[in-house]
Amino acid sequence: FVFTSMISPTLKYWTFTQCPFLSSITAPGGRRMSRRVGLSANSSQFTLEGETFRILGGSVHYFRVPRAYWRDRLMKMKACGINTLTTYVPWSLHQPERGVFHFQTELDLEAYINLAAEVGLWVILRPGPYICSELDLGGLPSWLLRDESMRLRTTHPGFAEAVNTFFDKLIPKVVPLQFKKGGPIIAVQLENEYGSFAMDNTYMPFIKEALQSRGINELLLTSDNHEGLKEGGVTGGTPNSPMMVMECWTGWFDAWGDLHHVLAQEDMVSAVREILRRGMSINLYMFHGGTNFGFMSGALTNPIYKFYCNLSLEDCEKLPDMPALRWKETYEPAIMYQHLSLWDALTFAEEPFKSPTPVNMENLPVNSGNGQSYGYTLYETIITSGGSLKSGDNVRDRALVFVDRHYIGIFKHQNLELAVPDGKKRTLSLLVENCGRVHYGKALDKQRKGLVGDILLNNSPLRDFTIYSLDMKTSFIDSLNQAPWMSLPHVPSFPGFFLGRMFTYGYPSDTFVKLPGWGKGVVFINGLNLGRHWYIGPQQTLYLPGPFLNSGVNQVGLTTST
Repeated sequence: FVFTSMISPTLKYWTFTQCPFLSSITAPGGRRMSRRVGLSANSSQFTLEGETFRILGGSVHYFRVPRAYWRDRLMKMKACGINTLTTYVPWSLHQPERGVFHFQTELDLEAYINLAAEVGLWVILRPGPYICSELDLGGLPSWLLRDESMRLRTTHPGFAEAVNTFFDKLIPKVVPLQFKKGGPIIAVQLENEYGSFAMDNTYMPFIKEALQSRGINELLLTSDNHEGLKEGGVTGGTPNSPMMVMECWTGWFDAWGDLHHVLAQEDMVSAVREILRRGMSINLYMFHGGTNFGFMSGALTNPIYKFYCNLSLEDCEKLPDMPALRWKETYEPAIMYQHLSLWDALTFAEEPFKSPTPVNMENLPVNSGNGQSYGYTLYETIITSGGSLKSGDNVRDRALVFVDRHYIGIFKHQNLELAVPDGKKRTLSLLVENCGRVHYGKALDKQRKGLVGDILLNNSPLRDFTIYSLDMKTSFIDSLNQAPWMSLPHVPSFPGFFLGRMFTYGYPSDTFVKLPGWGKGVVFINGLNLGRHWYIGPQQTLYLPGPFLNSGVNQVGLTTST
């Protein structure tokens, strides 16, 4: 179908592909349905099991919300008149390494979908494999980039094989949760916004077949802006389908060093009212943005996923009561009392790797041959003179530079030059930070991190590196408990680690971590990676959920690079 009017910068549209019929059972709210036809898009309005149905959707991503709060967020959706939950499925989190799959605790997708049904919500599943969602590499696992010839989001053999392996694990988990099998899933999205990428006209049919051959038989759909529809659809679509705004953006993400984005509530209400007035279905993206814990956010993005919806679709039906609000608590400041330099922490990292030339992060021989996904990589080599040190475009993304572990300057992701003091045999160290991979666009294949090429000293490439992988995993952070921590000096050295404590009493409440006077680094609470902090903002606090805290003593850890 064609739809070319109103607030188009913030809209994406769906095309639909019909699937065959199947069997019968009950709806989330308990009403009996035959469960033979499912969601259909054969006329100007959707029908669900033959009855007119308007999708009032909202996005809440299970991987951005503590599991203890899933029910709270979904009940708030229901109380606002939402009838359908939409969620992406992040491949990178579910399969962090080849052959390693995580579908437990915070990543228990089956439990999340079943909870949606229990609350009374239908589900539209968006399993990718690429999802964008402002995640690192758009939700694709970084180990794909170990293949130098990799062409992401195509039928390149290495990518297609990896997709099939992931779908072999994922799809059997959600097939029983489809509408026609008694579950809440009424539709499944193929990929995401492929029209803006469109490198391979055989790719979308491949994804469609990958889903259907594994048992997906609900309504299939694609999602693109109006320009992307020309390139990102599949054959067998339904041009006379109902109109739906797939992503009515309730806000926008923030980037480091940029202004904070705020969408006026009255503008949001006006846009939604107009969409509903026209008889369209809608999905609020996001209903609740949640948090990019750890290193999951894409390039330049802040930890808080700043999409919020303060909107109730109360004209649609009688709404249930709103769940009780959760208290936020102000606790006494954490006391930072111990310090550990990066150099003293290296003995607790994985065994360093020696290479005649620089090796990018993804191709390091660590993590069972899957490379390094996130964090920092330290490259050290011996130099015998001073002079001009040039990075070209080979630092991804920032590098602190040291001579004999004394800081001399910084390289950023651009062509820069530093002066190395004269001297004889010394150690040159480059601590390279991965600030996140691009999550959208045609540069996905170029997102390798670390040193991706030569560093020149007086126009000669440096050689013979010792390389440390510092991915800041929980196992590494926990191992530092055995390190030779020192009392906090008056002038601590950087980069380094800081350890402290905060105290809570009774049942811990949500709170926020603020770091006045600190530079750039990562915050850990009880060994959990809360996320990056950086004084340039705009974000000045990190959300700390109550379930991450202990009653009593809590360990607070900071890594600081500047």
